[in-house]
Amino acid sequence: MELESIKGRTNVIKASTNIGVYILDDKNCVLIDTGLSNNYGKRIDKVLQKEQIRPKYIINTHHHIDHSGGNRYFNENYPELQICVSKKTKTHLTYPYIGTAVYCSGSPIKKFEDNKYHKVDVILEPGIHKFDNYEFEIISLEGHSDDQIGIITPDDVCFLGDSIFGSEVLKKYSFPYLYDIKKSIETLELIKQIEADYFVISHSKNILNREEIIELVDENMKNINNYIEQMLEFLRQPMTREELLQKITIANDLSVNYKQYYFNFSTLSSFISYLYNEGLIKNSIENGKLYYCSSEVQPYFTCK
Repeated sequence: MELESIKGRTNVIKASTNIGVYILDDKNCVLIDTGLSNNYGKRIDKVLQKEQIRPKYIINTHHHIDHSGGNRYFNENYPELQICVSKKTKTHLTYPYIGTAVYCSGSPIKKFEDNKYHKVDVILEPGIHKFDNYEFEIISLEGHSDDQIGIITPDDVCFLGDSIFGSEVLKKYSFPYLYDIKKSIETLELIKQIEADYFVISHSKNILNREEIIELVDENMKNINNYIEQMLEFLRQPMTREELLQKITIANDLSVNYKQYYFNFSTLSSFISYLYNEGLIKNSIENGKLYYCSSEVQPYFTCK
């Protein structure tokens, strides 16, 4: 890990989750996300110490553990530091079982219980927020999670969290976790309108300019639309969610283990909610099973 300059006072520590570092006066800084764990936080801190930088604020783009897992390390080692998040992120960090319960559709399986309680000091609403004498713009980027925010630094560098995925991620994981498909689409359209010089995606090796981010938006939209079209084609025949996930997994050669299956199933459920709410599919319960089918076909039993 090392500190890389983007523009002005805005820097990045590139890693599996990219960390934003905005240097304030007197070598204090704002951290944007903290990585997966205490160990991840310790590694970030070593980079900061090497540059004689001291963290004063943390902004988490959202609650997922690969973005907030280092909070505890920094809180324990810099007790005066302030953790700043959106209102819903505070709820998730205060009651971390909520997020895992979403994946599991009930009481979390122990394998998923990997997040801990975090303190939160400041609630961030969309708009301008001052950190010391510097103005940051907070923007809502819901979709991947129901609480995600983006941050535009005074240097016009925009940190996008997981609101958009890099080309390398889409090639490896073409079915990324999405909580709300409609909001994901709306957020992608919003990203095209953001006035910034550079864009940082949490899981990408590249820092993008405005032209490049617009191209990547189109790639992400194409990926979502591809799955919508696949599902509607498969649902020309009534299927349960499990059967549809099996079709999607095989057709796209998705990598699956026990935990990943739950993530994929949750994302599939988000697609089903979107398709149903948009009137593109209907449902029926037969012999104790819930089936979905395309609204454009007449199945061998009645879907409503």
